Amino acid sequence: MADSRIITIDGLVKKFPMGGGWFTALSDISLEFGTGEFAGFVGPSGSGKTTVLNIIGSLDSPSEGEVIVMDKSIGELSHGEAAKLRNRHLGFIFQTYNLLPVYTVYENVEFPLLLLNMSPRARKKAVLEALEWVGLTDKIKSRPAQLSGGQCQRVAIARAMVKKPVLVLADEPTANLDADNSHHILETMETLNRELKTTFIFATHDHKVIRYLKRKISLEDGRVVKDEIVKAKRKVKE
Repeated sequence: MADSRIITIDGLVKKFPMGGGWFTALSDISLEFGTGEFAGFVGPSGSGKTTVLNIIGSLDSPSEGEVIVMDKSIGELSHGEAAKLRNRHLGFIFQTYNLLPVYTVYENVEFPLLLLNMSPRARKKAVLEALEWVGLTDKIKSRPAQLSGGQCQRVAIARAMVKKPVLVLADEPTANLDADNSHHILETMETLNRELKTTFIFATHDHKVIRYLKRKISLEDGRVVKDEIVKAKRKVKE
């Protein structure tokens, strides 16, 4: 259960230019998230899930309203300030993994740490710990092309978690995985959420993910239609 607020969304509106007018992707969203939540935005494609996740992650900014993450107002951040917020406090997991193909597993996981002021010894310790979390210590010299889809996604989780971020944003993280790999990945995330108190927020329409969520925020046409605390049903596999 959350014990302190890290995200406040107040009257969020997001519009994109379309033709000669504007398309409203998000409309009047107001929410709060606390430390240690395992929550998700759910809904059909085009409902606004990824858009709101991108704004929380400072990859985009509000058209109207305010989004505050770690006491920073996203709409007021410069590009440099937004990058600093992401580098220090946020982790990202994408459905396409976004691994660097010429880098080894070790190098891919180490990459976020190169942006921080860490010694090589500290980086090595953090990378090996992250790879141990996801069960890939035997693959540190492998490259992405030598791994399965499930292993690539586990590398992506290790990369997102290596700096022990306060917040991890996961956009359809199981979209390219079969049921067994999906459940393994989700169990790993759930363990990290429990042990490190990292807040996870998903954007998904995958029922395998939805069964793990402890809070489900349903979006339709860019609006919140339901915000509910749920009991996970993860033991049921497809």
